[in-house]
Amino acid sequence: MSTKDLSSVSPSSSRPSVTAKLINGGVAGLVGVTCVFPIDLAKTRLQNQHGKDIYKGMIDCLMKTARADGFLGMYRGAAVNLTLVTPEKAIKLAANDFFRQLLMEDGMQRNLKMEMLAGCGAGICQVVVTCPMEMLKIQLQDAGRLAAHRQGSASAPAPSSSRSYSTGSASTHKRPSATLIAWELLRTQGLAGLYKGLGATLLRDIPFSIIYFPLFANLNNLGFNESTGKASFAHSFVSGCVAGSVAAVTVTPLDVLKTRIQTLRKGLGEDSYSGITDCARKLWIQEGPSALMKGAGCRALVIAPLFGIAQGVYFIGIGERILKCFE
Repeated sequence: MSTKDLSSVSPSSSRPSVTAKLINGGVAGLVGVTCVFPIDLAKTRLQNQHGKDIYKGMIDCLMKTARADGFLGMYRGAAVNLTLVTPEKAIKLAANDFFRQLLMEDGMQRNLKMEMLAGCGAGICQVVVTCPMEMLKIQLQDAGRLAAHRQGSASAPAPSSSRSYSTGSASTHKRPSATLIAWELLRTQGLAGLYKGLGATLLRDIPFSIIYFPLFANLNNLGFNESTGKASFAHSFVSGCVAGSVAAVTVTPLDVLKTRIQTLRKGLGEDSYSGITDCARKLWIQEGPSALMKGAGCRALVIAPLFGIAQGVYFIGIGERILKCFE
């Protein structure tokens, strides 16, 4: 019995086309983000706060956000994610499939080193979309924390050392929009402004993909059913959840650094960072090593269902079904 199908991210018995892979990745991203975005918002705010002066944890953050901004306040920044997550997830999953087939003799042999290399390629490809998407999303997600920080502080203006995406004083305390932030960054810093934190994003996403894709493939292989030629839907879903949560928690320190570096507006007394090394050094000295694991639980709760849903969508073959409707 060939293990060709099990060595691919897509557990379908027939190899899906590139178009189907892109549709599957996009649908998975849209469904997943809609389900877990409030937890991702809590993760960003917890990672950015110094100590526990505003939020004591994920539940406390979500409750305070709901009280201050209503239910929709927990989805602040979701529009950016929902717009760009389709190409981001589609590129990530399709690139991994492509590199696996390229490096592993059309997927016929299992090779951990090649699986990790394929994951590395997928991580590199996705940052083209991931970096600007998260750059914009983080500003929108963190706006509520900054508002709460201002209310709890005796002083108003942010330190002059911190950059702001808003150059006019009248707009300092207005609710930001993704369009405004993107325009200001492009106007003042060019395309490089949208790719601030690119190195940190690569440093997070490449190890994540190296861990996730081989781990999923091997976990999914444990549920191989000879009669159907693939693992069951439940097994693929659980495999995606487990692999996603393990990879997410493992790279949490890198995610914390990326979040801090990409946050443009700072609260009173909060540092700006010149790069990855500077951020890691200040974080370690001022907040201790435990600060590098801020939001680890949130990340696991976000990534696990996100990739579980992704594998479920691939299993069902939604992309293939949609394409058949147009034949």
